[in-house]
Amino acid sequence: MAKTEAAVSVRGVTKAFGGVLALDAVSLEVRRGEFLSLLGPSGCGKTTLLRIIGGFEQPTSGDVLIGGKSALADPPYRRRTNMIFQHLALFPHLTAAQNIAFGLEVKKLPRSEIERKVKESLALVRLAGYEERQIDALSGGQRQRVAIARAIVNDPEVLLLDEPLGALDLQLRLQMHDELKRIHRETGRTFIFVTHDQGEAISLSDRIAVMWEGRIIQLGSPREIYERPAALTVAQFVGHANFIEGRLEVGGASASGALSMLAGDWRLDGRAGAQIAPGSPVIGVLRYEKLVLGDKGLPATVQEAAYLGPTVRVTVKLEGGRSLIAELASTEANVSLTPGAQVRVSWAPDNLVILLA
Repeated sequence: MAKTEAAVSVRGVTKAFGGVLALDAVSLEVRRGEFLSLLGPSGCGKTTLLRIIGGFEQPTSGDVLIGGKSALADPPYRRRTNMIFQHLALFPHLTAAQNIAFGLEVKKLPRSEIERKVKESLALVRLAGYEERQIDALSGGQRQRVAIARAIVNDPEVLLLDEPLGALDLQLRLQMHDELKRIHRETGRTFIFVTHDQGEAISLSDRIAVMWEGRIIQLGSPREIYERPAALTVAQFVGHANFIEGRLEVGGASASGALSMLAGDWRLDGRAGAQIAPGSPVIGVLRYEKLVLGDKGLPATVQEAAYLGPTVRVTVKLEGGRSLIAELASTEANVSLTPGAQVRVSWAPDNLVILLA
């Protein structure tokens, strides 16, 4: 099988539940061995798409190919996929080892092979020695790892994860991020991960598919999604930013080659996230951390500063009454940040993304 062949190909998949369109002609190529996240708010269609890939839902139209072959006629247990559900669905009356072995026993594998595979899977998720633990005696993170081991022991080509970390507290979730990345790296399998948590998607993924109202509105690396949003919806959903309303200047680029937008009395240089006709209403997207407070740029007055540990979030008001927010590293906040202090605000033109309003 060619290395360039997609692990999963979703081709024009539409799904309607009664009169509600959950997926609208979605197409997606998932590369073999990558960690791809489906990111979006509740109701955007991401879990429906995952369930269709896993065979738990049938599309109204379209096709799903796994390993280059249509999988629509295959029930979940015949697909080279395995799914970890949000609530894990572990058997509380079985031990960790028995939970992991369950699928292998259904396949009637020899006992020696089952024991070997269970032992290897427990070692992979760092639970060697926990074979006889009851599920109720395990912590939330340990249960999570048992669920991962149970999914991986069946040797799937593609692991489907439906918001599996949603029930964990923040500290445990961050620990599981590291575990998931390690397991993905060590197994080399294809992971498709559903989440509504933008930070989770950015930290875990090779690529992110941002979904909105049943469609994929942008697909790219975490850096591309964050720094090069292709639509205002993506910029609003991923990360924090200042949004500056204006109109694309008629007449093309500035002397520096950047596009320009007019926002009241301001003329701001930036770059377009997509093709925009001159004169169109636009929004300038400026991430908090891209603002520089110093002795250059537009004069402004500090309104408030919030200490957030590693960063300080500063709200400033510019002449004319417009407010902007800057986020500075605590160690770099070398200007006076007391309310009423006079500062100057600047940013690189490449950091102002101009999008159609």
